[in-house]
Amino acid sequence: MKLAGKRVLVTGGAGFIGSHLAEALLKGGCSVRVLVHYNSMGRWGYLDGLDGEVKDNLDIVLGDVSDAGSVGAAVSDRDVVFHLAALIGIPYSYRAPWSYVATNLIGTLNVLDACRANDVERLVHTSTSEVYGTAMYTPIDESHPIQGQSPYSASKISADKMAEAYSLSFNLPVATLRPFNTYGPRQSARAVIPTIVAQALRGQVVHLGSLFPIRDLTFVSDTVAAFMAIAESDSAIGRVVNAGNGHGITIGELASTILRLMGRDDACRIVADPERVRPSGSEVGELICDNRLADELMGWKPAVKLESGLRQTIEYITTHPEMFRAERYNL
Repeated sequence: MKLAGKRVLVTGGAGFIGSHLAEALLKGGCSVRVLVHYNSMGRWGYLDGLDGEVKDNLDIVLGDVSDAGSVGAAVSDRDVVFHLAALIGIPYSYRAPWSYVATNLIGTLNVLDACRANDVERLVHTSTSEVYGTAMYTPIDESHPIQGQSPYSASKISADKMAEAYSLSFNLPVATLRPFNTYGPRQSARAVIPTIVAQALRGQVVHLGSLFPIRDLTFVSDTVAAFMAIAESDSAIGRVVNAGNGHGITIGELASTILRLMGRDDACRIVADPERVRPSGSEVGELICDNRLADELMGWKPAVKLESGLRQTIEYITTHPEMFRAERYNL
């Protein structure tokens, strides 16, 4: 199946990855509808920063994935659905686990039901590498055991299994993409890379949580390419497919690399701050992706090298300081 010419819906399209995906789909010749979570300020998240011509060509509808009615209306007349809407903050999931169930599980169930009722040609469901928990072996392939190491990861595991159930029970054409850590322009200041860059721009100390965890970092354009590739792959229907670089770096090494690229390695020091450490039970020590299945089924391989992606991210943060104010994010 080719995406060009298809009528597409992106849930969570106002978010970091979703906004990049919506933009890429539009440029790829799709008719793109975006489901945006309603807010009283009348804002469309990261879509607000898109080029005017691009934004004008998006069909932006307000709703909530936890509301079946708004999901059904958004899915109607769509050929392909990309389901990215989710609550993702791990620490907050400790404080408000029910909201994660409502958005991540019930929201996914609403999307599955709407896609089934409307006979969509393809649904791409978004998972997360956090479902693997601390690695039993690396690189992590799709057969690796899953573990609910936080309320967030448990809610995503539940959503993944519901997608699997609809594939097996109702023959719904759903494929699940499991991205590892994605970074790039527009990412929230609460994420580790924007946190490092923003602090380095402001002062002489970069405060971080644990420095030892190892992460596999994928530039957002590569993650977007994986979403589009899995949607076009008939072989991926009913499957879970990892998307990641296949290389790991510790948070401490990442911070040092960013400071070097910014020319701030002699001016800034890195401090492990206990107040920023994740709850001990949810800290995942090592996430490194085995991406061979993505290549086999979808012909997908990451193209952007880490330092190149970091340079683009640093440039974006440097030129958009209003998005990374200290008082706003308590960095």
